[in-house]
Amino acid sequence: MRRIFRILGWTALWTVLFLALYTLLCLFSVPDLCDLDKKNPKTTAFIENRKEELAEHGLKRKIDQRWTPLSAISKNLKNAVVVTEDPNFTHHHGIDFFAIRMAMERNLEEGEIVSGASTITQQLMKNMYLSPSRNPLRKWKEGILTLRVERCVKKNRLLELYLNVIEWGESVYGIEAASRKYFGKSASSLDPAESALLTAMIPNPIVYNPYRYNPRLLKRKNLTLKLMWRAGMLSKSRYQESVRQKIRLR
Repeated sequence: MRRIFRILGWTALWTVLFLALYTLLCLFSVPDLCDLDKKNPKTTAFIENRKEELAEHGLKRKIDQRWTPLSAISKNLKNAVVVTEDPNFTHHHGIDFFAIRMAMERNLEEGEIVSGASTITQQLMKNMYLSPSRNPLRKWKEGILTLRVERCVKKNRLLELYLNVIEWGESVYGIEAASRKYFGKSASSLDPAESALLTAMIPNPIVYNPYRYNPRLLKRKNLTLKLMWRAGMLSKSRYQESVRQKIRLR
């Protein structure tokens, strides 16, 4: 038994030392995150990764990304994204431990990973600096970057960055490009139904292509509208109207 405890003790010690060194490496391997408070990023790790994937297939497509300030984005879209992707966005400091616990319980019940708990800030850091990999070390680095950027970049700016860099279709990045591609209008003019549809696409915009009939996308869109209604962002009549609304794509 003594030998077992000794082995466990050394294993724990080496694990802590490894994570400490890896944490330092993470902190020194990215640009100053505080610069994000004022400077718009020129590209992201996800955009570069998509370019490489296209190049491997001999394809080259122009990136459609049109930066727009948070004040010029429809309140409907902002509400839809926050209530669906990170309802505690304004209250936590980058990592939502309550959401993590709830996700773990649900995953244990289902016996597989069916729910995640990544916050908007975590998703932003993953998009900008990391990869889609589920490697535990990648998640550790994501957490480090998230806690660090939350110390010096305001919530509104983090949301603005997120809405301007995430993917919304093949070579389409950011809400302004997405709004113009799918609806032919500015992001400032999005109504609740359109906002809910775009929000429903976020987890996998290639699979959730609105130009193809997809029952799961429609279900996610209606769930987003329901969450907005329950959060007091829509009246009951506007919620019901938005669910029935036939969305016209460009």
